[in-house]
Amino acid sequence: MKALIIYVSIHHGNTKKVAMAMAEVLNAKLAKPWEIKPEELAGYDLIGFGSGIYYWKHHRALFKLVESLPEMREKKAFIFSTAGIDVPFINHRKLRNALRKKGFEILGEFSCRGWDTNGWLEKMGGINKGHPDEKDLERARRFAEEVMNLREKYL
Repeated sequence: MKALIIYVSIHHGNTKKVAMAMAEVLNAKLAKPWEIKPEELAGYDLIGFGSGIYYWKHHRALFKLVESLPEMREKKAFIFSTAGIDVPFINHRKLRNALRKKGFEILGEFSCRGWDTNGWLEKMGGINKGHPDEKDLERARRFAEEVMNLREKYL
């Protein structure tokens, strides 16, 4: 299985930590959305898309990449995020819909708390300092194993 994880991690490296933990399990290549060409995705069996959450959605660079993609029928994907307020059903909705419109089959979604000092939170020192912690990263690794097992069922 050839895996790719596309992620954006801006402020505190929260999402990068999660992406790296998942990449260890999946033996995946890590890339930022602006480092990869849309046609390169065709060479991967499993693609992860993740970022921190900014005002209830993923980073705009992920959406820009997804919008530039051709139809990706039968491609397997997963979504992940880190957020100050961890509500994946809401936070992942826009990316989930954008990927499905392109034909991706979403095998799973992962989210965890992340240290958030975005906007007004900076004035109070942020929330969730210390996250993702080792427990969060272990959950990310287990999630990656589950996604890998689901993907292998399709082979």
